[in-house]
Amino acid sequence: MNHYETVFILNPVLSDTQIKETVQKFEDYLVSKGAKMVAKEDWGLKKLAYPIQKKKSGFYHLFDFEIAGEEISAFELEFRRDDSVMRYLTVKLDKHAAAWAEKRRERVKSTKK
Repeated sequence: MNHYETVFILNPVLSDTQIKETVQKFEDYLVSKGAKMVAKEDWGLKKLAYPIQKKKSGFYHLFDFEIAGEEISAFELEFRRDDSVMRYLTVKLDKHAAAWAEKRRERVKSTKK
């Protein structure tokens, strides 16, 4: 099981229910393939650095999960098939990046309290 982190941007014209359904669809896909979800974050509506599909903003989401490496290409194919996804990026985390991600999550949790 490798540790991965995926950030994806959803189209800003989607309603709240469409966004939740899309995020849940990708989470369910990962779990059905045997992934262990470590963390899931909703970063909200953010301004893009450059226009994508003539849009200047998008809804950002982050998944932190552990899964077998051969499942990643099929997972990314699901992103390419979904029209509501504007961009995505999946990176494999080494032990140092995973530790840093855990520290970042703890820092975010402590600032929210």
